[in-house]
Amino acid sequence: MATWRPPERIKHAPLDAPWPSADEVAASRLFTPIKVGPLELRSRTWVPAMVPWRASEDGEVTPAVLAWYERFARGRPAALVVEATGVRDVASGPLLRISHDRFLPGLSKLTECVRRASGGETKLFIQIIDFLSIRRRPEPRKFFERFLSVTPRHRELLQMADDDEPSIRARLATLSAAQLEEVLTARELDSLRQGFREHVTDIEVPAVRDLPLILPEVFSAAARRAHSAGFDGVELHYAHAYTMASFLSARNTRGDGYGGCLAHRARLPLEVIAAVRARVGAEFPVGCRMLAEDCIELGSTVEDAEYFAECFAAAGIDFISLSRGGKFEDASQPKIGEAAYPYTGRSGYECMPSYYSDARGPFGRNVAASTRIRARVRRAGFDTPIVLSGGIHHFAQAEQALIDGAADILGFARQALADPDWFLKVRTGNGGGVRVCIYTNYCEALDQRHREVTCELWDRSNLDEPGVMLSADGKRRLIAP
Repeated sequence: MATWRPPERIKHAPLDAPWPSADEVAASRLFTPIKVGPLELRSRTWVPAMVPWRASEDGEVTPAVLAWYERFARGRPAALVVEATGVRDVASGPLLRISHDRFLPGLSKLTECVRRASGGETKLFIQIIDFLSIRRRPEPRKFFERFLSVTPRHRELLQMADDDEPSIRARLATLSAAQLEEVLTARELDSLRQGFREHVTDIEVPAVRDLPLILPEVFSAAARRAHSAGFDGVELHYAHAYTMASFLSARNTRGDGYGGCLAHRARLPLEVIAAVRARVGAEFPVGCRMLAEDCIELGSTVEDAEYFAECFAAAGIDFISLSRGGKFEDASQPKIGEAAYPYTGRSGYECMPSYYSDARGPFGRNVAASTRIRARVRRAGFDTPIVLSGGIHHFAQAEQALIDGAADILGFARQALADPDWFLKVRTGNGGGVRVCIYTNYCEALDQRHREVTCELWDRSNLDEPGVMLSADGKRRLIAP
């Protein structure tokens, strides 16, 4: 499907600056320790969660999952966050789950693998997520025959009050696009054009209405499993297109005390934090990933994020990791038979900008918002660490962000994928040997197609190397050399 790009199409190159010596690194802020709740990180380096599409269809840890995280751990980042892992026991394809105790053996192997590969230096967090139902874009005929609920409104507008339902469905299938805009509601049109998806505002649906009753328990149970499996902490996924971010969004208009004003939108996320903390105690770090901005029309702003961050800090959250955008509301139209992907619209670009950009460029687009959010948390009297990511690839960028007060910890996602050894190379004064990300979003395109995520800088190298793990089509290596 088409992906939004800035109309300016200005080509940007990664930062070309000298890399520090080992002595300069030793005197830097980036490589100083920091406390995250009760846990001390060796440095302020962080690998955010990335979904690699390597779990089993049942959500189990596989050898490919172990190899993926083992490779990052060998590079010795201070913290590594495991991909978004489902808290409800529902089928979700090759995405990890933590929704039942049967997943504990595999997850325990994962924590042991990372601890062994990093010599205990890398602290391992797991990101836990809830998501609502989404379906593929239907063929129009099938939509009208099977999926659309015929209502009195349709009968009235079609002047078919006494006709049977099959006749009404057949008539709808003959209408032009302009006519459908007159007859269908905005929600029905969206289901036709994008594919049906649940919204947190669908409170007429019991399962959606009752989310505030369900989610604190399932998140807290998942956090307890994370603790049992040996993780060093848990990250609550409050970002992007998923359930908890949708409660926080300004588009959440629920009228039951869980939507509308800022306090009501923050209510369920705060209840989840409280439930998780009650289940795992004060000695197990609990943080969240949230949006600095929704980056969509009528979405949440940085002012909203400042408020939420202060609320979460007051509730005792141990860290706040910031992202931006990545919403369904402005996603590109998928092909028939495919599902919408929340990183194809402008908000998706804000989340993962490529080297073709606007005048602002793709590097550090979240710095200004992060600076404001961190300042608000500090003014409120909290020292909660703020994790900043988004186009960070060079030591100089990361160090300057810390000096400027934009963040306390720096996240390297695509850069860590390009070179998992970034942290070890830079720390030892060998930054000149870093394989720098070129931000083509090759990796994101693989994610969009639900294929194993790799990097074009290394995935065709040495394919005949003994023991190399290959992609399903045999054309790419799955682990960086």
